[in-house]
Amino acid sequence: MEQNPWKTQKIKEIYENPWIKVEEHEVINPAGNPGIYGKVQFKNKALGIIPVDSQGNTWLIGQYRYPLDCYSWEIPMGGGPLEVDILESAKRELKEETGMKAQKWTEVLRIHTSNSVTDEEGFVFLAEDLEEGETEFEETEVLSIKKLPFKKALEMVLNGEITDGISIAGILKVARILGV
Repeated sequence: MEQNPWKTQKIKEIYENPWIKVEEHEVINPAGNPGIYGKVQFKNKALGIIPVDSQGNTWLIGQYRYPLDCYSWEIPMGGGPLEVDILESAKRELKEETGMKAQKWTEVLRIHTSNSVTDEEGFVFLAEDLEEGETEFEETEVLSIKKLPFKKALEMVLNGEITDGISIAGILKVARILGV
């Protein structure tokens, strides 16, 4: 394992809310010069779920993403508290956003979402043997739900209609697993 070439001198908390904390680190960089490094710490794990039914269909979630100022199609996803089992949080997110429960769960991917500025860690699950039910949206969510063939979701990734990193990585990995 490589050694860390960065030397931390001082850490200052800049901002905190219920979801993130932003820190400024005074550092000595790998060249030996002083500098600063910003770090965003997430208070949840990022969780994505790709539900696939026996006919090869999946579900995407559409929503307006405030930081990007645009509408986005994504796999069902959300945050899971650090102290809660990631599978339990993934089950909750699938139920909230699609109304579905799954009998079969497979963890297919671990991802660092933007490792140059954040410590966020994400996980993607394949959910199968599905049972439909009622959604339980959070108050911040105005979501559209789209059922489509998984192959169409893969096409949306390949032609740039899906731009969310976790969705792209998860769909590509599941496509490989399913042999699509």
